This record gives sequence, C-alpha cells and structure tokens, in this order.
Amino acid sequence: MSDEVNSKAYPLADAELTKTILDLIQQAANYKQLRKGANEATKTLNRGLSEMIVLSADAEPLEILLHLPLLCEDKNVPYVFVRSKQALGRACGVSRPVISASITISEGSQLKPQIDSLRTRVEKLLV
Repeated sequence: MSDEVNSKAYPLADAELTKTILDLIQQAANYKQLRKGANEATKTLNRGLSEMIVLSADAEPLEILLHLPLLCEDKNVPYVFVRSKQALGRACGVSRPVISASITISEGSQLKPQIDSLRTRVEKLLV
C-alpha cells in the first residue's frame, strides 16, 4: 500500500481534522444521522438531506466517487477527503471499508453545534 494520495482527492484533511471528522461520524452513527456508501451519499444530496460529505482518498479507482464533489458544489454542501477508507469504515461502525459517508440533517439534533463548527473548518479548506 503506497502512502501517495491521488491529486484529485482535494481537499484532503490533515491528521488533526481527520480525527475530529471521524469522531463526529462515530457520534452521527449513534444518533442515526449517517448514511454510508457512495450511492447513499448521492441520494442524501439529491434529496437535500446532507449536512456534509466525507470521502476516502484511497478508494480504488478514485473515479467511482468523483461525481460527489460536483454534486456537493451544486447543492452547496461541504465535502472533504480523509486518507483511509478503513478508518472511515471503523468510524461508521462497520467492519468493511467505507469510501463515502454523508452526515444528514436532523431537526433538534444534539450534534448540530459540532456539525456546524466542522462545516466551517471544512469550508475554509475549500477556499
């Protein structure tokens, strides 16, 4: 396994931001505010339910999820890449690698402050 990351995987979260993202994903999974997989992420974007999209930079081939950044930009939803699909899978609470996850909107959610602060940090990466 090489340590190289595809240049198309932009914006890529650094180690500290990745840890924050994965912690939030774990909490979102507990609150049932998480959708796993590229198809589910696409559905939440199209339905307007997505707060944020997290993609894995080591998906093989990466092109299987590169339609998501375009959709995110159309729908004005922030997105970010993390290095490892294995770590993303563990954070989602499944034993398999996950290449994409969507944190969804929920009325009166206790995660709203954390999601908003993370959204702001991710949006700064996109600028």
